[in-house]
Amino acid sequence: MDKYTIENLELFYGDFKALKNINMKIQEKEITAFIGPSGCGKSTLLKTLNRMNDLVEGCKITGTVKLDDQDIYGKIDVNLLRKRVGMVFQKPNPFPMSIYDNIAYGPRTHGIHSKAKLNEIVEKSLRDVAIWDEVKDRLNKSALGMSGGQQQRLCIARALAVEPEVILMDEPTSALDPISTSKIEELAMDLKDRYTIIIVTHNMQQAARISDKTAFFLLGEMVEFDKTETLFSVPKDKRTEDYITGRFG
Repeated sequence: MDKYTIENLELFYGDFKALKNINMKIQEKEITAFIGPSGCGKSTLLKTLNRMNDLVEGCKITGTVKLDDQDIYGKIDVNLLRKRVGMVFQKPNPFPMSIYDNIAYGPRTHGIHSKAKLNEIVEKSLRDVAIWDEVKDRLNKSALGMSGGQQQRLCIARALAVEPEVILMDEPTSALDPISTSKIEELAMDLKDRYTIIIVTHNMQQAARISDKTAFFLLGEMVEFDKTETLFSVPKDKRTEDYITGRFG
C-alpha cells in the first residue's frame, strides 16, 4: 500500500531549484532510505513530507505530495499532519525538561491531561525504544543528563508518543557512537511493523543494512529508486554505481 505518492515535485529556495521533478511512491510499513552526497536534496525532500519547509523563508513548492491520497499541500491542518508524521533530527534535541515531560509534551498539546493516561503513554513510548529500564527510576530528572544515544532514543519515543503513522529520520545516527548507532538501527527495524519509516543517511552501509527500498539523489534529482538489494547490487544508472563504489561523493 502506498503511504506517500509524490508527483512532479519541485522545490525552490528563491531562484535556486533544490528539487527537480521528483516522482515516487513510498510504501507503508517499510524503511525507505534516501542516500546521496551532501546538498543533493535528500533532507529537503524529507522535510517536504511533513511541511517543515513551510518554515523556510522564500521556499516555494510545485507538484503534489499525497499522504494516503490526501494532498498535504492542499487544505489540511498542518498540526494534525505533524501528529501523523513524526520527525527525528540529526542531533538529539530533547526539550530542557524532565524525561517524563519530554514524552508527555506532545500528548498534552493534543488534549490528553489524565495522569493515568500520560503515565501509560510515557511507559509505552520508552518501552518501544528500549530505554524504559534504563530511565524508569529517573523520569523526573532532566533529559539533558542522558547520554547522546539515550537522548536520541528519547527523541524517537517523543515522536512515537503522539501515535504517528510515519517517522521521518534525518541522519539520526550521525552524531552517535557505533554502539548507539546499532541500537537505533535495530530499533528502526523493530518499529517498521507498525510505522512507515523514511531515513536520510549519508552512511551507505546503514541504508544497505536496514532499508527495504533506497532512493539515490544527486543535485536535486532522484537518479534511481529501487529495492535496496537491487540498487546496491545491480544499479541501473552509472551515476548510482559511481557513488556506491566510492568514485565520488
